[in-house]
Parts: sequence; structure tokens; C-alpha cells
Amino acid sequence: MYTNANSFGSQGSKGSREFKDYGPNPFVANINAATLQNDTFRTALWTGDYLQLTLMSIDVGEDIGLERHPNLDQFLRIEQGQGKVQMGKRKDALNYQREVYDDFAVFIPAGTWHNLTNTGDVPIKLYSIYAPPNHPFGTVHETKADAIAAEEAENNRAEKVFGKTPDEWVEYTEYLVNEGLEDVKRGINATHILQEFILMGVLVGKGYSPEKAYEVVEEWERTGESKLLQESKKL
Repeated sequence: MYTNANSFGSQGSKGSREFKDYGPNPFVANINAATLQNDTFRTALWTGDYLQLTLMSIDVGEDIGLERHPNLDQFLRIEQGQGKVQMGKRKDALNYQREVYDDFAVFIPAGTWHNLTNTGDVPIKLYSIYAPPNHPFGTVHETKADAIAAEEAENNRAEKVFGKTPDEWVEYTEYLVNEGLEDVKRGINATHILQEFILMGVLVGKGYSPEKAYEVVEEWERTGESKLLQESKKL
């Protein structure tokens, strides 16, 4: 999927209506225009295996929220507005503080507590790059309250997922089991089926839904992105 700024619509249009997650496909866009046109607190524009780009809009007097990402580095680029960046090794000792404005970049090392507060009179428009990704594919948080609720739900879900019983895992992956059985009925060889569905299981472990994992792996085969899958299907 290739696009440009024109596909994002006019200034003032709601980001949630204009944007979607184009990852992990090749993608080109006017990132400045996209960032300025986004009106959501957070929208994922591109999610890959090792990197994710989100657009953010921080309202006047609002902040991103004090947080820490233990296993990823983060990059922020401000395209509009002004604010205060705080960082530190402990949440109660944010010793690194800087004023930032449009065209400023912020680098946040893994494991660092950080926050960005809007101190200006217009929304801060920025894009954020996570390496590796931090949010599920297709994430859209219309407001900060939505983001907080989603994070709490995700934390609860993570606790539940990691504590699933064997039968709960079976129920969760039933969609993939049924699709695999359909491949068996179609006479597809066992090597190819195992390759595909083990890959799908890996993606489920990375946070993809079973349906999305199936779609991604099938696209790898269909487009030729995975030559090995195409070859094994011919066995």
C-alpha cells in the first residue's frame, strides 16, 4: 500500500476516520501532514515486527502520562505546539527536563521513566516511533481516557492470558484449528500446514488475534513475501 498526504483528507478531519495501520506493508506518506491532521490521542499508522509509528495529539494542559518501557527505545518528533519533557531512572526522580517545541526530537532510552506535558495554547501534534512495537496492531485511542482504559484492559488481559488453562488456550485458538482442518480437507500437504500454523501461533504470541495472524501469514504466501511458504505448498 502506497499513499501520500492527499489520502489523509483535509485539515480538521477526524484522524480516526482517515487513518489506519498500514503495517507491515511498504508505505510512504507525508508524515508532517499526517501528524498535523490527526486529532486522536493515539493512532497507529504503521506496525511492523521491529518498529511501530503512532500519531498523537496532546490537548492543552494534558500530558502523555508518566510511563516506562523496559524493553524498547522510543523516539518523539513534535510537529506543532510546545511542552515540557521529563525523564529519569526513577518515577520520583525525573532529573532530566527540557522545554520542547515544534521540530524538536526526543529520544527515550529503554527503561527510562518519561512524560511530556503540553504547556502551550494549542494541541501538541507529534509522532512516536517505538522499537520494537509497543501497542497492538491497529491501535486507535480517541482520547487519553480511552488510552488509559485500554491499557488497564490490556494489563488485565495479559494477566489472564498468561494464566490460561489448557482448555482456555484451546478455545482461544479454535479459529486457527478450524482453518487448519479445512486445509487438510483441501489436500494441502502437512509440511505447508505446519509451517503456516506455527507461524500464526508465533504472531498470536506477539499479540495478534488468531484472525489477524491467519490473514498476515496467508498474505505472506499470496504476495510471495515468503518464497518458502510458496515452495512448500507445491510439495
